[in-house]
Amino acid sequence: MSKLTHFNDHGAAHMVDIGEKSVTHRIAIAVGLISMQKETLALIIEGGHKKGDVLGIARTAGIMGAKKTSELIPLCHPLSLTHINIDLIVDEESSSILCECRAETEGKTGVEMEALTAVQVTLLTIYDMCKAVDRGMTISDVQLSEKSGGKSGHWKR
Repeated sequence: MSKLTHFNDHGAAHMVDIGEKSVTHRIAIAVGLISMQKETLALIIEGGHKKGDVLGIARTAGIMGAKKTSELIPLCHPLSLTHINIDLIVDEESSSILCECRAETEGKTGVEMEALTAVQVTLLTIYDMCKAVDRGMTISDVQLSEKSGGKSGHWKR
Protein backbone atom coordinates (compact mmCIF):
# COMPACT_ATOMS: atom_id res chain seq x y z
CA MET A 1 0.00 0.00 0.00
CA SER A 2 1.38 3.40 -0.92
CA LYS A 3 1.62 6.24 1.55
CA LEU A 4 -0.08 9.50 0.55
CA THR A 5 1.24 12.80 1.78
CA HIS A 6 -0.94 15.88 1.79
CA PHE A 7 0.70 19.26 1.23
CA ASN A 8 -1.12 22.34 2.44
CA ASP A 9 -0.34 26.06 2.43
CA HIS A 10 2.18 25.75 5.27
CA GLY A 11 5.55 26.14 3.65
CA ALA A 12 4.02 26.66 0.20
CA ALA A 13 5.82 28.86 -2.29
CA HIS A 14 4.76 32.49 -2.34
CA MET A 15 5.98 35.85 -3.55
CA VAL A 16 7.42 38.11 -0.87
CA ASP A 17 4.99 40.87 0.12
CA ILE A 18 6.61 44.14 -0.95
CA GLY A 19 3.50 46.27 -0.40
CA GLU A 20 4.94 48.13 2.60
CA LYS A 21 8.42 48.64 1.14
CA SER A 22 9.57 52.07 0.00
CA VAL A 23 10.19 52.94 -3.62
CA THR A 24 13.92 53.64 -4.02
CA HIS A 25 16.47 53.82 -6.82
CA ARG A 26 17.89 50.31 -7.03
CA ILE A 27 20.99 49.13 -8.89
CA ALA A 28 22.48 45.67 -9.31
CA ILE A 29 25.67 44.70 -11.11
CA ALA A 30 26.33 41.09 -12.09
CA VAL A 31 29.22 39.49 -13.96
CA GLY A 32 30.05 36.22 -15.68
CA LEU A 33 32.67 34.73 -17.97
CA ILE A 34 32.75 32.57 -21.08
CA SER A 35 36.00 30.87 -22.05
CA MET A 36 36.70 29.42 -25.47
CA GLN A 37 39.38 28.35 -27.94
CA LYS A 38 41.58 31.14 -29.27
CA GLU A 39 40.33 30.51 -32.81
CA THR A 40 36.73 30.98 -31.68
CA LEU A 41 37.53 34.28 -30.01
CA ALA A 42 39.44 35.46 -33.08
CA LEU A 43 36.39 34.70 -35.23
CA ILE A 44 34.20 36.77 -32.90
CA ILE A 45 36.65 39.71 -32.83
CA GLU A 46 37.13 39.74 -36.61
CA GLY A 47 33.37 39.68 -37.15
CA GLY A 48 33.81 36.66 -39.40
CA HIS A 49 31.16 34.50 -37.80
CA LYS A 50 28.56 33.29 -40.30
CA LYS A 51 25.70 34.10 -37.90
CA GLY A 52 26.69 37.77 -37.74
CA ASP A 53 27.74 40.17 -34.97
CA VAL A 54 28.05 37.74 -32.05
CA LEU A 55 28.63 40.37 -29.35
CA GLY A 56 25.92 42.74 -30.59
CA ILE A 57 23.33 39.98 -30.80
CA ALA A 58 24.37 38.60 -27.39
CA ARG A 59 24.03 42.05 -25.80
CA THR A 60 20.52 42.46 -27.25
CA ALA A 61 19.57 38.96 -26.03
CA GLY A 62 20.80 39.85 -22.53
CA ILE A 63 18.63 42.96 -22.43
CA MET A 64 15.65 40.91 -23.58
CA GLY A 65 16.41 38.31 -20.91
CA ALA A 66 16.49 40.92 -18.16
CA LYS A 67 13.07 42.17 -19.27
CA LYS A 68 11.61 38.63 -19.08
CA THR A 69 13.12 37.63 -15.73
CA SER A 70 9.80 37.41 -13.87
CA GLU A 71 8.49 35.08 -16.58
CA LEU A 72 11.45 32.72 -16.06
CA ILE A 73 11.89 32.77 -12.27
CA PRO A 74 8.58 31.70 -10.71
CA LEU A 75 8.52 33.90 -7.58
CA CYS A 76 10.31 36.93 -9.01
CA HIS A 77 8.31 40.17 -9.05
CA PRO A 78 7.84 41.83 -12.47
CA LEU A 79 9.79 45.09 -12.53
CA SER A 80 9.78 48.19 -14.64
CA LEU A 81 13.45 48.52 -15.56
CA THR A 82 14.74 52.06 -16.02
CA HIS A 83 18.16 51.07 -17.38
CA ILE A 84 20.10 48.01 -18.53
CA ASN A 85 23.70 48.20 -19.67
CA ILE A 86 25.73 45.20 -20.79
CA ASP A 87 29.49 45.50 -21.27
CA LEU A 88 31.45 42.73 -22.95
CA ILE A 89 35.20 42.78 -22.30
CA VAL A 90 37.33 40.57 -24.51
CA ASP A 91 40.50 39.12 -22.97
CA GLU A 92 42.59 37.65 -25.77
CA GLU A 93 45.28 36.39 -23.37
CA SER A 94 42.86 34.12 -21.48
CA SER A 95 40.66 33.58 -24.56
CA SER A 96 37.55 34.69 -22.72
CA ILE A 97 34.82 37.31 -22.64
CA LEU A 98 33.69 38.94 -19.41
CA CYS A 99 30.07 40.08 -19.32
CA GLU A 100 29.04 42.79 -16.88
CA CYS A 101 25.43 43.89 -16.57
CA ARG A 102 24.15 46.92 -14.68
CA ALA A 103 20.39 46.91 -14.10
CA GLU A 104 18.42 49.78 -12.56
CA THR A 105 14.86 50.48 -11.45
CA GLU A 106 12.80 52.77 -9.27
CA GLY A 107 10.89 50.28 -7.21
CA LYS A 108 10.07 48.34 -4.06
CA THR A 109 12.34 45.38 -4.77
CA GLY A 110 15.85 44.89 -6.10
CA VAL A 111 17.07 44.11 -9.60
CA GLU A 112 19.62 41.42 -8.75
CA MET A 113 17.73 38.69 -10.60
CA GLU A 114 17.40 40.84 -13.71
CA ALA A 115 21.14 41.56 -13.77
CA LEU A 116 22.02 37.89 -13.21
CA THR A 117 19.54 36.74 -15.86
CA ALA A 118 20.93 39.25 -18.37
CA VAL A 119 24.47 37.93 -17.82
CA GLN A 120 23.39 34.31 -18.23
CA VAL A 121 21.35 34.98 -21.38
CA THR A 122 24.17 37.05 -22.90
CA LEU A 123 26.72 34.29 -22.29
CA LEU A 124 24.32 31.56 -23.44
CA THR A 125 23.76 33.49 -26.67
CA ILE A 126 27.50 33.64 -27.31
CA TYR A 127 27.63 29.90 -26.67
CA ASP A 128 24.68 29.24 -28.98
CA MET A 129 26.12 31.31 -31.81
CA CYS A 130 29.57 29.69 -31.56
CA LYS A 131 28.78 26.10 -30.58
CA ALA A 132 29.17 24.83 -34.15
CA VAL A 133 32.87 25.75 -34.05
CA ASP A 134 33.58 25.25 -30.32
CA ARG A 135 31.40 22.96 -28.20
CA GLY A 136 33.92 23.11 -25.35
CA MET A 137 33.18 26.69 -24.30
CA THR A 138 32.72 27.14 -20.56
CA ILE A 139 30.42 29.60 -18.79
CA SER A 140 31.60 30.33 -15.25
CA ASP A 141 31.80 32.72 -12.33
CA VAL A 142 28.32 34.21 -12.74
CA GLN A 143 27.71 36.27 -9.63
CA LEU A 144 26.28 39.43 -8.17
CA SER A 145 29.11 41.90 -7.68
CA GLU A 146 27.28 44.91 -6.28
CA LYS A 147 23.83 46.16 -5.33
CA SER A 148 22.38 49.33 -3.83
CA GLY A 149 19.03 50.77 -2.85
CA GLY A 150 16.34 49.62 -0.51
CA LYS A 151 16.42 48.94 3.21
CA SER A 152 19.57 46.80 3.10
CA GLY A 153 21.56 49.60 1.46
CA HIS A 154 24.79 49.15 -0.47
CA TRP A 155 26.54 45.77 -0.82
CA LYS A 156 29.72 45.00 -2.74
CA ARG A 157 31.50 41.67 -3.20
